[in-house]
Amino acid sequence: MDRAQLLLLGLPLFLFVTDLFSLFTPPPPKAPSHHHHHPPKRPIKSETLDFPLQKNSAFGGIGYGSTVNINFCASCSYRGTAVTMKKMLETQFPGIDVILDNYPPPLPKRLLSKLVPVFQFGVIGIIMAGEQIFPMVGIMTPPPWYYSLRANRFGSIATAWLLGNVMQSFLQSSGAFEVYRNGELVFSKLKEGRFPGEIELKDLVSKTLANSRVTDNLGAMSS
Repeated sequence: MDRAQLLLLGLPLFLFVTDLFSLFTPPPPKAPSHHHHHPPKRPIKSETLDFPLQKNSAFGGIGYGSTVNINFCASCSYRGTAVTMKKMLETQFPGIDVILDNYPPPLPKRLLSKLVPVFQFGVIGIIMAGEQIFPMVGIMTPPPWYYSLRANRFGSIATAWLLGNVMQSFLQSSGAFEVYRNGELVFSKLKEGRFPGEIELKDLVSKTLANSRVTDNLGAMSS
């Protein structure tokens, strides 16, 4: 067995093992930030300026202290919609913190997606060196389908590669566009089966902010 055949057999196994290792390995801790020491500055005497107070807009001020998480399917090309919603919320609710993050698929789909490259390279390896591989596994005469694949070598390799990419894209997609406000679910595409409209999402977030303000006021009055 020559070096090229060993490479075709060993590369899929190496990719599979490294993918499993990276999947179950916890992320490394964040490096501590280095604070630069600046020389002490001379205190500046503050002066009170008599400016008229500005009135808040309809939603002004109620966004402070609130965090909206938009978890979306990154492999589904939903980033553009998520960025549009983020800009809209930051404009309508000044001070609100909008965080975008990927919503991963379930663990079984992620594990199956790691097997797709093994399938792709395995098919390529069989097509290129099947006459040496089959005897190694106890099959002295290759099956008829091997000769069919071998007859159209480049077409078979291209088909396996394209099918693998389509399969991996499906397994890595979650189809999610979930919106949370301080951990409370505001909108779920997985439940509704559609995207939220901008006005709809603005009203939903505004309602949760108003309810939170009423709850805080009642808590302050009771204390």
